[in-house]
Amino acid sequence: MRVKFSILLFFFATTTLIAQTYSIKGRVQESGSKTAIPNATILLLRVNDSTQVDGMISDLDGNFEIDDVREGEYLLKVQYLGYQNLFRSLQVARNIDLGVISIQEEATALEEVTISARRSTSQQKSDTTLYNADAFKTMRDASAQTLIEKLPGVTSADGALQAQGENIGQILVDGKPFFGTDVRTALQNLPAEVIQSIEIFDQLSEKARLSGFDDGERLKTINIITKPNRRKGQFGRTSAGYGSDDRYVVGASINAFNEDQRITFTGLSNNINLTDYSSDPNAQDNARPQNGIINTNLAGLNYSDLWGKKIKVSGSYVFSSRENIGQEIRFREFITNNETDQFYDEVSNDTRLNNQHQFDMRFEYNIDEKNRILYIPRFSARFETENSDFFGETTNGVDLINSVENTRTAKNKDYDLFNRFFYSHKFDKPGRTMTVRARLGNNANEDRANRLAENQFFSPTFRTETINQQINRDRTGLSWETGISFTEAVSERSQFELEYEIGNRINDSDQLIFDVIDETPGDPELRLDTALSNTFESKFLTQEVELGYQYSKDGLRFQVEGQYQNAKLDNSQGFPLTFELQRTFQSFQPSVRIDYKFSDNTNIEFDYDTRTNEPNLRQLQPVVDNSNPLQLYVGNPDLDQSYSNRLRVRFRSNNPETDRNWFLFAQSSFVKNTISNSSFIAQEATEIENGIILEQGSQLFRPVNLDGYWDFRSWLSYGIPAGFIKSNFNMNFGAAYTKRPTLVNQQNGFNNSRRLSTGFSISSNISDQIDFNIWTRFSFNDVENTLNPNLNNKFFNQRGRINFNWIIWEGFVYRLDLTHQVNSGLSEGFDTNFTLVNMSLGKKIFNNQRGEISLNVYDLFRQNNNIRRNISETFIEDVQSNVLQRYVMLTFSYNIRRFSKGMDMDDYNEMINTGDDGGRVRGGR
Repeated sequence: MRVKFSILLFFFATTTLIAQTYSIKGRVQESGSKTAIPNATILLLRVNDSTQVDGMISDLDGNFEIDDVREGEYLLKVQYLGYQNLFRSLQVARNIDLGVISIQEEATALEEVTISARRSTSQQKSDTTLYNADAFKTMRDASAQTLIEKLPGVTSADGALQAQGENIGQILVDGKPFFGTDVRTALQNLPAEVIQSIEIFDQLSEKARLSGFDDGERLKTINIITKPNRRKGQFGRTSAGYGSDDRYVVGASINAFNEDQRITFTGLSNNINLTDYSSDPNAQDNARPQNGIINTNLAGLNYSDLWGKKIKVSGSYVFSSRENIGQEIRFREFITNNETDQFYDEVSNDTRLNNQHQFDMRFEYNIDEKNRILYIPRFSARFETENSDFFGETTNGVDLINSVENTRTAKNKDYDLFNRFFYSHKFDKPGRTMTVRARLGNNANEDRANRLAENQFFSPTFRTETINQQINRDRTGLSWETGISFTEAVSERSQFELEYEIGNRINDSDQLIFDVIDETPGDPELRLDTALSNTFESKFLTQEVELGYQYSKDGLRFQVEGQYQNAKLDNSQGFPLTFELQRTFQSFQPSVRIDYKFSDNTNIEFDYDTRTNEPNLRQLQPVVDNSNPLQLYVGNPDLDQSYSNRLRVRFRSNNPETDRNWFLFAQSSFVKNTISNSSFIAQEATEIENGIILEQGSQLFRPVNLDGYWDFRSWLSYGIPAGFIKSNFNMNFGAAYTKRPTLVNQQNGFNNSRRLSTGFSISSNISDQIDFNIWTRFSFNDVENTLNPNLNNKFFNQRGRINFNWIIWEGFVYRLDLTHQVNSGLSEGFDTNFTLVNMSLGKKIFNNQRGEISLNVYDLFRQNNNIRRNISETFIEDVQSNVLQRYVMLTFSYNIRRFSKGMDMDDYNEMINTGDDGGRVRGGR
């Protein structure tokens, strides 16, 4: 009994002793500005030997709380990059609330001169540029896109977000795909405040990452690394608004993160041209296209998780329903073979209803250290209804040549399924690997249309022609490819690769055009137009053998490869006439890649590769397309594949001490047998084939192989901090040249275009209370035509944008988004300058300031416009589209923020020490 009582007493005493623990909490802020400092490291140390007892990092508001602290004497250490460490002695005998803890920026006194240390904005690691998100101040409710647009070298051009001169192809979050390749949706579904750092790099293809040999395929990628204490919780934004002219928007983006398991939902319904949910009500980027009036309903889901220790899964599904009501004015100047001119004016109206399903997935199974399986499926289905009309006139600058008035109704269906499979195996010998891959694609398209056109021809005599047709087009495609590669190390620094690949592309197209003889409802009388109807099949079988060698030493990496390709093109027509045409192509395709690292922060990449490009089904099918009866198009089954040589250079230099950075990108291509469109302009009524008459002044376009294509483009960026205004300053320069071979009425020529561009941007880094981003870009263009000097032209374009956000006082928020555009040298009536001004005034509400009510005005001065110039091998044209103009809207929005208190310090240290960045496989070297 005495023993049992002693055991119980000991157990009770031990339990009581263990239960006597306390908590320590506080809030970290910057001294002077009282700005909260998130992600500061809080360490609890023993007084006698400074060993770590516990720790964590502060949350978004700078708060921290350390639980389960035993009674005793401790030393609290608060540290954050760019700030002085703070130490405080604590005697813990109860729960302690330290209140506000202020820390100061680092400073060193030297002969009465004070030098304040800055937090480094970025650093260069091989081909990866790593940015510290905390070094770029944004409003607390800003989106990831707002933050990324502030990074040096990031710009928006032609509706696409670019980094270091190249379009961004995908977004990763902690190394996992986020909404596939939909960059805009990905960036609008993450708030800036959850981001710790951002990586920009060129991700290699799956094949290259598995084999270790670069195949030249790169995808400019942004990897967003989230703060460790933001990887568990729910966060997002919801908003709803209603305004003048019955304009409305309802949307939400909600993320549920639980470490590796991440679920994101996005939804949107609006008639203000938003195609993706945007957290910025004044957004003017390509989330709000300037082309028509668009109603959008959208729902999307993204999922990623670890299933056990060996399986990684990610996927996304998006459904969208869009109605676009478009109007366009088009002026086209055709390339002719003499100094006579031919112009085309067109006014069009177009209403399209598009329903689309899109699904993609990534399934990765790491069987063991030596074996890995990767499966990537993608599926999309699109259903479209079209109602359109256009009126066009062709002139010689003085007299009418012909005109067309055309109406069309159509229903189109498109299905695409694409699968990729990879298996890799590492042998016991280091450097010896085997990679097996397969690709299978299937697509089907079904188009049903009715068209009524009235054509008028004014020379040599006036004549009117009416076309009433029913159009049926059915296309199917099957493509497959499989390959195997082996690598073998010949030394510690070098290895060989041997690869074999075989694949086939099988496409079938049936076009049946019926003339409507009698339009009796339900039972129209139809007659097949054999001159415009055709059934056609094309097969393209390729076999490739490749041998490669790779060498690495210190900062140098060298790779050379040689590939032999044998390709067989098999074309067959079943109607109206039966024929078969077989072609065989043989080519040798060398490639050379050199990477050199001058230092940890400076490197250069040089790539030379060659490749072939086979003609597509539309270019091959010998059937006349009379969608515009004045401008016919017919395919060419005699086309050869083209052969291109491409040179590419990338240079990156980043000084983390001064935050000065250089980025250079340059690329040039030379193409033999490029596939270009020839044009034939009828000087008199001419029969082209199967009894089809091309009237005087009408044109026939046909793809042909031409030599002489050359293009060059370059982009240079230089960034420095502007400390006197607490901002970042970035300059960029660009040059481009394109030489396009042309064939007009059997005469060869060139259409050459040159472009010089420059610009700068200033982005604030002041505080989360005031934020601005200012940029402008100038473009000087020169077009020269060797066949007709009358087409030589110079034109100028300038674009600028000011994005300004300011929390004025007591939660009142002012936002301004201003875009200005100047055009000069375009066609008459298209040199329109405009200023698009969006602004809002809002009030933060609720105790946590998460809600906001705002009054927004879009296009304050009703000047919004959309004008663009297109240059091709057969024409130069200016196009103006209808756009959304002024409306006023009252909006309510709410930011969802619910996180756990923070990651455990042991887990945080383990993540840092093991270099775990979310499982991303780097695309760099």
